[in-house]
Amino acid sequence: MQIDSATAKQPSSLQDTSRIQNRDELIQEILQSGSGSGFDVMLKQYVQSSIDGTSSSDASVHPKAPGVTYSDGLLWQQLSPSANAEASDIRPESRHAVQKSGPTAYDDLIREASRKYGVDEALIKAVIDTESSFNPNVVSSAGAKGLMQLMDGTAAGLGVTDPFDPAQNIDAGTRYLSYQIKRFDGQVNMALAAYNAGPNRLAKLGVSTDAQLMDKLDMLPLETRKYIRKVADARLKYEA
Repeated sequence: MQIDSATAKQPSSLQDTSRIQNRDELIQEILQSGSGSGFDVMLKQYVQSSIDGTSSSDASVHPKAPGVTYSDGLLWQQLSPSANAEASDIRPESRHAVQKSGPTAYDDLIREASRKYGVDEALIKAVIDTESSFNPNVVSSAGAKGLMQLMDGTAAGLGVTDPFDPAQNIDAGTRYLSYQIKRFDGQVNMALAAYNAGPNRLAKLGVSTDAQLMDKLDMLPLETRKYIRKVADARLKYEA
C-alpha cells in the first residue's frame, strides 16, 4: 500500500484511524475473495497490517484485556508461569456460563446427609455426579459400588450392608467425605484427593493444604488430578 506525501503529513492519530479503516476494508475484501492467489496476497497484507498495528495508538482504539497481547499478527492469551497445566486441573472452568442442574431423585437423602455430617449439598451432588452420574447400580472396574462409589472395605467399615441402596450409600459416602474434610482442616481439594486416591497415598506427599497440594499435583495419579477438577466443575452446577 503506497502512501502519498499528503497522507504522510497527517497527524499520527489520523494515520492510525486510516490504517484501522484500511484494515477493515481489507478484511471485507478477504472475506469476499474466498481463496486463490488473490486471497493469499490480501491475507499476507492483512497479517502484516496487524503486525504494524500493534502500536500504543492502536492499543487505545482496541484496548486489550489484562494478560492479552498481540503476537505474529494474532491475538494470544498469555498465561503467567504459575498458571500451568497441572494447576488448571483443579480449577473449576469459569470461561463459559454454567448450566445449572435441576432437582435430582436423591435430593432428600442428600439434604439429610448434608445436615447430619456438615457437608455442603452441592459438594455431595458434585461427588455423586462425578462418581456415578447418579446411577445407584454402577460398579467400577476396581469394584467400587453405587452412587458414591464405595469400595467393599470402606462400605463395611461404615456399616453399609447394601451399597446399592441409595440411602445407605449416600449416608456412608457423605460420612466418609466428611472424615476427609475434617482430617485436612476444611481443605476440600485435599479431601477429594484422599476420597479418590486414598488418604495413605496423599499422606506420602507430605502436604496439608490445597496450596501445597497444587505444588505436588504431578505426584498424584492423572485420574485423581482430573477427578478434583471434575468435582469442582460439577459443584458449580448445583450451587444455589
